[in-house]
Amino acid sequence: MRNNKKVVLRRSSNDDESRIIVYYRECQKNHAANSGGYALDGCTDFVPRTDVALFCATCGCHRNFHRREVDSEVVHESSSRA
Repeated sequence: MRNNKKVVLRRSSNDDESRIIVYYRECQKNHAANSGGYALDGCTDFVPRTDVALFCATCGCHRNFHRREVDSEVVHESSSRA
């Protein structure tokens, strides 16, 4: 079962509201870059730390090293104005 940690961003304009859901998946930090190699740590999902939410509790890397997956949808709200 996948960990579904997500960040939800909302933008609204006039009558429409768009919701952007961002999932942070596996870590892609190359831990062997200094030696010219390529090695990943095996962290499969971003789990925010309790003290600093931008760092992963599993691998300790910043959130930017994790693959970003974006889902977006537009919610149409009809309002009758009298």
